Amino acid sequence: MIGLLALTAIPTVTGVSLASSEQRKANQRKEEARRMVKFNIVAECNGDTDDDRELNGMVVVVRDEKVYLADPDPAKRDPPAFTALAFYIEYPEPEELKYLKRERGLGLPTYVQDNPPLLNWIYADTETYELRYGNRSQSVEQLVEPWDWDKNERVISLAKKENRFIAVEEEEGEWALYYDRDGDELARVLEEQDLLDCAFVPLTLVRKVVEEKPPPPPTAQPAAPQAVAPRGQS
Repeated sequence: MIGLLALTAIPTVTGVSLASSEQRKANQRKEEARRMVKFNIVAECNGDTDDDRELNGMVVVVRDEKVYLADPDPAKRDPPAFTALAFYIEYPEPEELKYLKRERGLGLPTYVQDNPPLLNWIYADTETYELRYGNRSQSVEQLVEPWDWDKNERVISLAKKENRFIAVEEEEGEWALYYDRDGDELARVLEEQDLLDCAFVPLTLVRKVVEEKPPPPPTAQPAAPQAVAPRGQS
């Protein structure tokens, strides 16, 4: 009797398992769709210095394989730079580097030009801690993951650290972004690069979701002229 009850329960258990599996897949697809929403990246500075006030509200831009802060208005940028348009997606870890047992997670790709569209990965250089961007071969051995957001899906983090981004004024008016991996406000790496005298500002990077424009409606095609039968023909 017990065996018969167990057998009759198998279809129910299998059905519940399949339903649970489908629900997990649906939840995963929904999460992936949320992560792939495109956004600009804005700097927030909480200090009260002139540099804090200058950088607060600036946007992340990309040029010359590095990541900078610049005016939200592209027309006011000198030199010109492309506004980062980013989203989250799993970074493809190659087989030959899996022995490193790095923490896996989401990468942060960004468009670096729009004509034609080109995507690169944002990463922190493992030696200089500069934020840079590049293709897979350029980024794969750098700190390229895991990127994430906070519980409000607003503040951006790298390697589970939210408030570790610092802008460094490498040249007058040119603020490059760095990742404070050691938690020493970049003291060691800036000394190694002879940049200790440069102004620097700790900041928070936040998402500003970009509403994607719907595709334009199809252009109405003029109706084809109808053939007219010659006179005398029916």
